[in-house]
Amino acid sequence: MKVLVTGASGMLGGAVARALAQRGDDVTIMQRRPGGLGLRERLGDITDPGAVAAAVAGQDAVVHLAAKVDVIGPWSDYERVNIGGTATTLAACEAAGVTRLVHVSSPSVAHAGASLVGAGAGPADPQHARGNYARSKARAEQLALAADARAAADDRPLRVVAVRPHLVWGPGDTQLVARVVRRAQAGRLPIIGSGAALVDTTYVDNAADALVAALDRCPQVHGEAFVVTNGEPRPVSEIFAAWARAGGADPAPKRVPTRVALVAGTLVDGITAVRQRVGRPPADPPLTRFLVEQLTTAHWFDQRRTRDALEWTPRVSLDEGLDRLAAAYRDAG
Repeated sequence: MKVLVTGASGMLGGAVARALAQRGDDVTIMQRRPGGLGLRERLGDITDPGAVAAAVAGQDAVVHLAAKVDVIGPWSDYERVNIGGTATTLAACEAAGVTRLVHVSSPSVAHAGASLVGAGAGPADPQHARGNYARSKARAEQLALAADARAAADDRPLRVVAVRPHLVWGPGDTQLVARVVRRAQAGRLPIIGSGAALVDTTYVDNAADALVAALDRCPQVHGEAFVVTNGEPRPVSEIFAAWARAGGADPAPKRVPTRVALVAGTLVDGITAVRQRVGRPPADPPLTRFLVEQLTTAHWFDQRRTRDALEWTPRVSLDEGLDRLAAAYRDAG
């Protein structure tokens, strides 16, 4: 197929683009800056209708990963990129006659704050999702699946499937692993509460394989959302310690009582909001209320429907992924 991958400058987007190219698909990537993947590039912003239309023209399929994924930032930024960028991509796909769209979402779109224990892919819920990122991604997923329903009802070719990879990590990860390693090196790695909450994660190669599988299975399973994980939940404290050790850091996490962390996170949120209003947002806040909630509630998912529908299973275990991560850090010095 001729496939466009948006957001290929990120770790997962790059892995998806490489996987598609390696199996023989004709891959184009769209991002704001040159990516160095050796693939055909279309540079532009996902919110620019002209740039998106030019990138989508002539494509059979699109894997849409471009998004604002930070834990902080004003709502307007998330709305513009995550909601507006998705709407722009959908419009371009409909106009260009694209037949398959894999929309990359997040399990946070269906998380209202309580623990998720053996959960399936509940409906996206912008009203109750926690934080600007989750709320914007929830609305974006709704737009994507609504486009599938309209196309099916009007007998138009576009078919859409939403995939929610959970906590994707691996070599080159700057969103999760690098922050944990950096804070462990500085002696600032917090474990909130007991650290015993069970959390599912996804090694990057497994997430990429799942997105490729979703692209292949889109005609059969369109209109659905699927959560993707390794299916190996571990206590959050164990995961953090393993990432820190892989990065050559002493985990030695600092224990912070949950109530203290919630108060601190609320204060940080307030300070961050003030700094954003005066144009001086913090680059990497130590804690937010959203992070506290994520680190103290269980998040693991029933993968039976995902694996059956996508005809996919993870090929890299969590322990093998940790070995690969440690090797990558050693190779990088």
